[in-house]
Amino acid sequence: MRRMVLALALLLTVVPLAGAQGLLIKFEGGIGVNPVSRVDPATGLGVRNVVRDVPPAGQPWVIDRLQASIHVDGRIALDGRGLLLAGGNGIGTSAGASVRAVLFCESASFSSELVTLDEAGDFRIEGFLSDVPPNTCASPVLLIVSSGGSWFAAGIPKQ
Repeated sequence: MRRMVLALALLLTVVPLAGAQGLLIKFEGGIGVNPVSRVDPATGLGVRNVVRDVPPAGQPWVIDRLQASIHVDGRIALDGRGLLLAGGNGIGTSAGASVRAVLFCESASFSSELVTLDEAGDFRIEGFLSDVPPNTCASPVLLIVSSGGSWFAAGIPKQ
């Protein structure tokens, strides 16, 4: 009987910890960056497409596919396909760029490690974010950001 009580107590301790490793948010689909968000009617100049204080890349980029799962313990699994330049002399290439995922929960941000795009623009990120995000990620935004700090693509949150 004593062993059963001890086993039950241990189980009740472990089960909440397992739940803490659950899914926080998923992203399915991606949007490549357009460096200009709009044209200012007063000046006729383009307004940069800044998202959460992250500047856009200098050229447009496209992405064929993006899928990401982020867990409450900060674990990230992301698969990106076809992240390629859509302008300039390097059009249609990955330009040998290195990228990281950055999750924003309102103004707080959490980053992955850098990975290098292959020639087809494919990449995979598996690991942990720089810190554990809050249990509820309000106003989530997932950006794929270059090593230089500009964003190339954004994930589409799955509801």
